[in-house]
Amino acid sequence: MAFSKQQLIIVGLGISGTFLSWFCHQAGIDFMVIDEERPNVPSRVAAGIINPVTGRRVVKVWLDDQVLPFAEKAYQSIGDFLGINAITKTSVIDFFPNPFMKEPFLKKLSRKEAYIRLLEDDSQFAPYFNYEFGTGVIEPAYIVNMTALLPAWRNFLKTANKLQEEPLDFSAINIIPSGIEYKTIQAATLIFCDGARGAENPYFSLLPFALNKGEAVVIKAPELPSGYLYKKSMLLAPLAEKGLFWAGTNYIWEFDDDLPTKQFRTATEQTLKQWLRVPFTIIDHKAAVRPATVERRPFAGFHPVYKNIGVLNGMGTKGCSLAPYFANQLLRNILYREPLLKEVDIARFRQVLSRPLSGTAE
Repeated sequence: MAFSKQQLIIVGLGISGTFLSWFCHQAGIDFMVIDEERPNVPSRVAAGIINPVTGRRVVKVWLDDQVLPFAEKAYQSIGDFLGINAITKTSVIDFFPNPFMKEPFLKKLSRKEAYIRLLEDDSQFAPYFNYEFGTGVIEPAYIVNMTALLPAWRNFLKTANKLQEEPLDFSAINIIPSGIEYKTIQAATLIFCDGARGAENPYFSLLPFALNKGEAVVIKAPELPSGYLYKKSMLLAPLAEKGLFWAGTNYIWEFDDDLPTKQFRTATEQTLKQWLRVPFTIIDHKAAVRPATVERRPFAGFHPVYKNIGVLNGMGTKGCSLAPYFANQLLRNILYREPLLKEVDIARFRQVLSRPLSGTAE
């Protein structure tokens, strides 16, 4: 049997697999991606939003000063290579839903916190939205053009014969002295970027995943200005096609499947009717299960027993910002033995991962 020699096998082509393979391509590393194309994955459902602050207390996101500029540059680079606009810088117009939500924003503003300010003309958006308690501005924020980026990179990999579109067969993984053998491929390393499926991956299912389900609708609202992100009790984000907006999302911790629910659609439509002063129509409804983690920190690194098998996963709701940064860090760890950030390195789970697992090849 003739084997294809690769340095890396990458399993999964969501946002983590996309950037790991992109950085491999940039570095001139031989790799092969194995991915079964599926519609209900977070990277296909998400709006691609990068927000520098998070939560009701208006807290700067983790590693903001490192992750955000790195992500902006990475998206610009891959976008230039593919001939698409992969990322757009914008602002979040934050409509305070009540005085209690406004208070933390004003406290942070009084301390001259980065990324936030008040809107100069508080009536600017009155023709389009109902709001009573004023507005703040969060900037810079970014919108990643996921609907263009992911298919464009997939098509490039197909053309370059770097993609096998099929489900991974775990029984075909063989560990050999030089690394990994999978069907007709031999590689030094195999990296799982398999998203929510990682919670069932026999090599990494013992990691503390905390999967949650999110939903969103796509609305057509041609009278709504498309130059901003809008936030109140939900997030409203412009899509690439003029007049279309993404509206979501929720966090469901107990769920039976990854399908859209009637309850979400009904509640979202009611919320939008109360918030918007312009007509809109719901034209699509999507759902997906996110690969979040108990610690709210990604997973990166190598299995303590199967040392040539690694993982890049658990990006949760911050995947668009975190995936480029940690894909690059993991590749530099592979190539140059540069250490991974301790908060993401799965070496912290060495003891639990060292337990015998069923379904793995010895």
